[in-house]
Amino acid sequence: MRITLSRPIFAALLFSLITTTVQADDFSRSRPERLGMSSPRLESLDRVLKSYVETEQLAGQVVLVLRKGRIAYSSANGMQDIEAGIPMQEDSLFRIASQTKAIVSTGIMILHERGQLDISHSLSRYIPEWSDMQVAVATENGGYTLEPAERDITLRHLLTHTSGVSYGNGPAQKEWESAGFQGWYFANRDEPIADSIARMGSLPLDAQPGTAWIYGYNTDILGVVIEKASGLSLDEFLRTEILEPLDMNDTHFYLPESKQGRLNTVYKPKSGGGVEAIPAKDGMRSQGMYNDGPRASFSGGAGLLSTATDYAKFLQMTLNGGELDGERLLSRKTIELMTANHLGNIPYQSGRGFGLGFSVVTDLGRRGSLGSEGEYGWGGAYHSTYWVDPVEELVVVYLTQLIPAEGIDDYSKLRSGIYQAIID
Repeated sequence: MRITLSRPIFAALLFSLITTTVQADDFSRSRPERLGMSSPRLESLDRVLKSYVETEQLAGQVVLVLRKGRIAYSSANGMQDIEAGIPMQEDSLFRIASQTKAIVSTGIMILHERGQLDISHSLSRYIPEWSDMQVAVATENGGYTLEPAERDITLRHLLTHTSGVSYGNGPAQKEWESAGFQGWYFANRDEPIADSIARMGSLPLDAQPGTAWIYGYNTDILGVVIEKASGLSLDEFLRTEILEPLDMNDTHFYLPESKQGRLNTVYKPKSGGGVEAIPAKDGMRSQGMYNDGPRASFSGGAGLLSTATDYAKFLQMTLNGGELDGERLLSRKTIELMTANHLGNIPYQSGRGFGLGFSVVTDLGRRGSLGSEGEYGWGGAYHSTYWVDPVEELVVVYLTQLIPAEGIDDYSKLRSGIYQAIID
């Protein structure tokens, strides 16, 4: 069966009526207590989240919490577009930026299971321009020297961000910038992503492959690998292999005309308080070209637009061991591999490791915040985040559009508010 969603504003829903299955057409409604969560404590969380809108730290937000496959809490607060007077709605669309990475990583593992590629393969097997790589080594005078890469970049290196590829901000930053590669934004490019990535292969790496965790274009490169291995554009592959099977009908690289009025405005903090829309001319950090751009480049690292409900379907599939509503994308063992720590002794964040597309909690005490070991998740540049807690059978999606998001503590309040509401 498929999910048919209405368009009420989440904030108007009563807490006693907001628990429902994500795997059936007829919403099965019950109190949060039936899912082991406290209605009064969720109401407290709701007040805290709304306070960020009321104090004008955020224009608006959508949050969706699933427990045991049902909606335990949901809310849409504030405005989708302040200037136009459009309130936030449950199906408001967001630039999910790096939350795209988990979906594309899933695409790689689908092809791995089918034998169309192997994550141990060298990247150059699929994109020859990425052979015989050079590594930039910083010198004391601010320059760098080049040394040959000691090993090939593998697909597993790309999945774990250990390939040595950054977002163009390493020792050879000037060369990356001259080549037109700085930051995550591809929506303004009038060329296929494969052409961009092929040119990128001539630039120096920031570290020897397999030696350091460096965040960068890794998943954009994997998007091109998907195209090479499948024979489909990344857009078509994701649509046919992931988005349509999971009924993620509101997830796109570029919006259909009928949905353009649902795309959130991107805001930035104002000096002295409040937020203001970022002018379109500001490029990467602005509204972008997801409505009126060339529609030629599909960024596997940060290009998708989606809704909280769509993204929760994807995450629930992973929590279910690769299946949702009778549609199996991956095996349970593949999900286990994706959500295990692959970094070994490579330094990363305290109490965390990194899997095949996700950050993974390995030591709750060292991590130092509420949650569970084995939790996995990530976020996006426009101040969105998500996580899955298999121990608590919990899925959390939190979407806003604020950049930069400095000096705002809504993430920690969200986490504390969710876990303090768990009573069983």
